[in-house]
Amino acid sequence: MRPGDPVLAKRAGLYREGRPAPALAPHLLCRWVHVIPQGPALPVAVVPDGCVDLLWVGDRLVVAGPDLTAAHPVLPPGDPVLAVRFRPGAALRWLGLPMSEITGRQVDLQEFRPWARELANRIGEARTTAERMARLEAGLARIAPEIGLPAPEMALAFRWLGQGAEEAGLAALRDRLGISERSLRRRCHEAFGYGPKTLDRIQRFQRFLRLVAAGEEPGLSALAAAAGYSDQAHLTRETRRLSGLTPAAIVGQLTAGTENRAAA
Repeated sequence: MRPGDPVLAKRAGLYREGRPAPALAPHLLCRWVHVIPQGPALPVAVVPDGCVDLLWVGDRLVVAGPDLTAAHPVLPPGDPVLAVRFRPGAALRWLGLPMSEITGRQVDLQEFRPWARELANRIGEARTTAERMARLEAGLARIAPEIGLPAPEMALAFRWLGQGAEEAGLAALRDRLGISERSLRRRCHEAFGYGPKTLDRIQRFQRFLRLVAAGEEPGLSALAAAAGYSDQAHLTRETRRLSGLTPAAIVGQLTAGTENRAAA
């Protein structure tokens, strides 16, 4: 890694994901905990993934909106950050506003929902990280019956663009959903914070990250082709725009050691 390069967030400190509580499974993809060790702060990069998270950080419940480029949050050393990640389109139901209004932002949940203050107080009274997570999930589970499920069309759009096959393009997606280009753009802005073309770019970048982590391709040219880029130069341009890192830097971080690897 070059001096000054940010560390991919999941490679900084200890990051663990787990399944959400059963009552929340229709709404959430996962829950996670991230702990940065004590010591000098590291420049951390949270790269775009098309998702929205609800975080407990600094004694606050904060909504992390979808990102267009890498975010560089200040993660407090030694103080665990715990969170849940919404399923595609679910945050629209929970927050009651289009995700385009919070793209690239972190906003206190109390700005959207009156029940956030009581939930934050209950979490803040907990003594351990496990107890805090349990209280977060229990509080959300009590509210979940009042929240509509995410639109299946948007879940399909997210999966469709994530496949990366040539036949799974935007035109085919519109045909599958039976909606116009304008309607697809509007609904993607509501559910994901940006239009389908941007979501497609982000999904392609995420495929590159998964391929690197799996160690399935031997070089950058092969990785670019497998992820759906036109060539290695296209991969380099997009990777820099979305993460601020070169493809080689990302490969180096994701393949160096296992001490910080996310545990399912």
